[in-house]
Amino acid sequence: MDKQQVTRIEHLEEALAHLTRLTDDLSDVIARQDTEIARLTRRVEMLMRAEAEREAEAGGTVPLADQRPPHW
Repeated sequence: MDKQQVTRIEHLEEALAHLTRLTDDLSDVIARQDTEIARLTRRVEMLMRAEAEREAEAGGTVPLADQRPPHW
């Protein structure tokens, strides 16, 4: 192999190393986001249950989720 080919291979290996690191970093970000989305989903479900219970206890009123928006 001549020097030009060696240099080209070294540059390709360097680029591959950077891309590998970037892929690993992005994978970590996705894993954190997945955890956060799952946590937020649980909180929204909890809040929806609490609101449904509150509306049910109010009695005699139409649940907020079943009310038509004011612009209708």
